[in-house]
Amino acid sequence: MKRPYNFSAGPAALPQPVLEQAAAEMLDWHGSGMSVMEMSHRGREFGEIIDRAEADLRELLGVPAHFKVLFMQGGGLGENAIVPLNLSRGGAVDFVVTGSWSAKSFKEAARYCDPALAASNETDGHTALPAPATWRLRSGAAYVHICTNETIHGVEYHELPDLKALGCDAPLVIDCSSHIASRPVDWSRVGLAFAGAQKNIGPAGLTLVIVREDLLGHALPVCPSAFDYRVVAEHRSMYNTPPTYAIYIAGLVFQWLKREGGVAEMERRAIERSRLVYDYIDASGWYVNKVDPACRSRMNLPFFLPDDRLNETFLAGARERGLLQLKGHKSVGGMRASLYNAMPLDGARALVDYMREFAASHG
Repeated sequence: MKRPYNFSAGPAALPQPVLEQAAAEMLDWHGSGMSVMEMSHRGREFGEIIDRAEADLRELLGVPAHFKVLFMQGGGLGENAIVPLNLSRGGAVDFVVTGSWSAKSFKEAARYCDPALAASNETDGHTALPAPATWRLRSGAAYVHICTNETIHGVEYHELPDLKALGCDAPLVIDCSSHIASRPVDWSRVGLAFAGAQKNIGPAGLTLVIVREDLLGHALPVCPSAFDYRVVAEHRSMYNTPPTYAIYIAGLVFQWLKREGGVAEMERRAIERSRLVYDYIDASGWYVNKVDPACRSRMNLPFFLPDDRLNETFLAGARERGLLQLKGHKSVGGMRASLYNAMPLDGARALVDYMREFAASHG
């Protein structure tokens, strides 16, 4: 069955084979007589599901043994509170603000610690990344927080900053929600990574936290037990009932990723898909992407038509052609095409074909 191409920024499209497998197993998972949604999270069956999901994720991302993988709830916004509750010790934390999501993280942290702005690209409209050499990092900061892919503004770090090379001993915390599993991670530069699953891994409701073991055990006294990373790790994500069905779907996505060639192949595809669209935008002389080419996101591609009055006509024509959810975020306007792992190259081609046709008829 040919489905429309869904360019939603999240919750986003899932690989069709994953949806088909989930449908086939809906009433009876592997002869258990139960749907995954009906299983006890402490039962043998779900134990198999979560154990394999963790093992596959570790393999895909090359997660070192001295990092814990936590399956949590609350999304990225929840982690904006949970991270400082666990890591800040109520002290100094440095933030690099490069778009809406890192700005939200910076604002939320003020409830629990002493956040400072190490760098920001707000003056240029969140269209470029401030060079790490210009960051104003404080001695003794508990950690440094960045969002490695800004879903709304379409800005992405293509290389993680090396804090040690900047003379900073603080661990790096990365919000990688919208490009997790689309590229390798240099864990030697990371202390903690978190990601809401609903953009590139699975349904809303699951949040992944991958945290270095030495960062556990420092939660503030006010931190709820269910959000204390040490408690969650000690109970293998079972301290409270985890989002079982979302973990199951994520596990199916991890299996699909392995069959498709892993994270290295996902990165190759992401480069190919995004380059196709960006190259057309740049050559068109009609559509505009405002982000510095050196840090354009491979996952979230915002673009603008020359006249906002054409936006609704563009979206209506796109829907007629099976190109869904291209409207840009309300805070930015314009259009946004999200090209997550589940998006085939043919989807990017179909989008470019339509953009070319629309420009020719309205230019």
